[in-house]
Amino acid sequence: MTDTDCPFCEIVAGRAPATYVYEWSDVIAIVPRNPVVDGHTLVVPKRHVADFASDPAVSADAMLHAAQLMRWTDRPMNLITSRGREATQSVFHLHLHLVPRAEGDGLALPWHDDKNQKV
Repeated sequence: MTDTDCPFCEIVAGRAPATYVYEWSDVIAIVPRNPVVDGHTLVVPKRHVADFASDPAVSADAMLHAAQLMRWTDRPMNLITSRGREATQSVFHLHLHLVPRAEGDGLALPWHDDKNQKV
């Protein structure tokens, strides 16, 4: 995969739009195109790595920044990342989903709504 094939690399390079939540020197936090709940945020390293096992240091930095971003709140939250298509990875650039949760929100992993339709 080249950086022009990767939607997150396109965002990092400024060639694709995104709504930024926060930016560090090595990681960005953005609102996904189709958030599953209000506050759903993606934490994405600027360096292209395919998944959390590809480069442990990059993965650790992404996790550190996700924790920094969320430490101001005690709101219930899922932190989710995937490795491989069978594990629901659809963009092969490491990214962490921060998904705020609430009792009765109807969001069941792997992100189905109450009607059992995939979101």
